[in-house]
Amino acid sequence: MTLSVVIPCYNAAKTIGEQLDALADQHWSGAWEIIVANNRSTDASVAVVERYQKWLSNLRIVDASARQGQPYALNTGARAAVGESLVFCDADDVVGAGWLAAMGDALAKHEFVAGRFDTERLNVPWIHQSRANIQKDGLSQYRYPPYLPHSGGGAIGVRRALHQIVGGFDESLPILHDTDFCWRLQLAGVTLHFVPEAVVHVRYRDSLRDIYRQARNYAEYNVLLYKRYRALGMPQLTLATSVDAWRKCARKLRRIRSREDLGRSVWDLGWRIGRLQGSIKHRVLAL
Repeated sequence: MTLSVVIPCYNAAKTIGEQLDALADQHWSGAWEIIVANNRSTDASVAVVERYQKWLSNLRIVDASARQGQPYALNTGARAAVGESLVFCDADDVVGAGWLAAMGDALAKHEFVAGRFDTERLNVPWIHQSRANIQKDGLSQYRYPPYLPHSGGGAIGVRRALHQIVGGFDESLPILHDTDFCWRLQLAGVTLHFVPEAVVHVRYRDSLRDIYRQARNYAEYNVLLYKRYRALGMPQLTLATSVDAWRKCARKLRRIRSREDLGRSVWDLGWRIGRLQGSIKHRVLAL
């Protein structure tokens, strides 16, 4: 088994060094490489990665500047890879000790795997306490409405042949292409296996403005996925369910007592606004 670690990179000069330090400390019995797919970075990202090439002989930089967007960078990195299996991680996260071995060993047994998230190491207390870690003890569960499990893109591993068969990540989805990728593979009959030993330390947005913006964007594209997957077994949302969700959001806004409460409420408000915008944009009732 050979392994290719693919990192999409856009203006990650402040964080990618920490990720590469973590990868430099990884050990595994098989052959492996690191591919950084540079997606039109305008900061010092490339210079930072080039410095690491001096002592990481298995580190390559590939040009992913033809099109802006993380899914394009991921697919470009995958096309340049030589490994039998691909593992994806983000430039602003940090893989934990033993991550590579855990992912490599899992992919020797399974075709499609996902690691575990830790949200405490890279985030101040009020940030990680205001966001639920939905991939701490198992795969991320999709609950609105209930559907197939999935994984964040920075924790996914897959056999290269499967990645090619399904056409890689959907480049029309700048957000939630990872969720869509997980669902397409599962609907094709491939099981997604959870690997608790493969820990990824995740970095959250750390300002209220960025928290709101991320929640709004995620919610809008959740609506698009809802529209796409209703014909593939996703249950239909009812107006009553949507109204109840808005009521819960309003109650949270009235009960803010701490910075953690504020962070949760800002996320929830962004989520509800994003679903409203998505429903209007994609002409589907999914508030």
